[in-house]
Amino acid sequence: MTPTLSSTHAAERRPARGDVDPMPRDRCHSRGGREARRERQPRGRSQPLGRYLDQQGRHREVIARPGSAGSVIVVDRDALTCGDSRLVAHLAADEPHENAALVCTHYLQDAGGVGPRCRRVTPEDATTAPFADRGRSETDPGSLPRETEPVDAAGYSYRLERVQTGMSIPELRWRRRRADEAQAESVQVSAREAIACLQSYEPVRTLTLQALACHRLAGDVSTTVLRSELERVQLSPIVLNRRLREVALATMERQELSMSEIAIRCGRVKRDSSGNESGETSWLARRLGLLPEGGQRTPTPWIHSDVLALIARRGLGVSPREVEQG
Repeated sequence: MTPTLSSTHAAERRPARGDVDPMPRDRCHSRGGREARRERQPRGRSQPLGRYLDQQGRHREVIARPGSAGSVIVVDRDALTCGDSRLVAHLAADEPHENAALVCTHYLQDAGGVGPRCRRVTPEDATTAPFADRGRSETDPGSLPRETEPVDAAGYSYRLERVQTGMSIPELRWRRRRADEAQAESVQVSAREAIACLQSYEPVRTLTLQALACHRLAGDVSTTVLRSELERVQLSPIVLNRRLREVALATMERQELSMSEIAIRCGRVKRDSSGNESGETSWLARRLGLLPEGGQRTPTPWIHSDVLALIARRGLGVSPREVEQG
């Protein structure tokens, strides 16, 4: 936890005289003192790691609470009602306690006051330890047979390998090579790059989780970068657009919709010299990954989750959940 966060929390716990208390439900100024404060605190109240205002001006807070088998669950929730809980991170029991504060810091920096971007907390989160089901396996994902490696549309395969980076121990990283050339030299890529090329979160996500579980107690290989790459993928508001593209194309064929009409529904309208309106089909095609962005050779496999939701709801008339890629 950084000094800035700590001092901010301390200031929040002891508001200066005359200051406006931004979180009145967390305080109690009656004569009952400490006992009254305990009575008035909502159930489940924990000292927050950080607070922010979402786009609707509502107070939200990030807290850490105990999970199963000594794990720690980092949650983004409504600060006043303690509801609308979203899972920010689930930290294993062997991780340092300071990691919860670090996760909160990065999460708030990336959030930008927009609001929660994570899935809702489920009852299973409280009874499941991270990597519990995978931690029993003694198989190193980097030792799997070549034929089980994922291969993208361009013919490149992806594999976790130990890489010498000048440290005292090697790092575990994703690497790419030509699948049809057994002796081809591999090139290092990030987990995000591998997912983008495969246009699928699996099996990169599962193999990465298995590798982290397999090596979390071992001191012969570093997984720090690999863990960070996976966390960035999981927390990022930028998501894959493949499922959205598939649903959009199927909907256009089934309902005989044009891309122009879908773009107009999304508020993307252009006018010609005569004032005739039409939809910005190039904008929609780029978002769907059908056309490359300006200056790029290939279409992007990514889309911002807000834009995905806009196209789903207004353009296609479906729930964003139907076009989110798992």
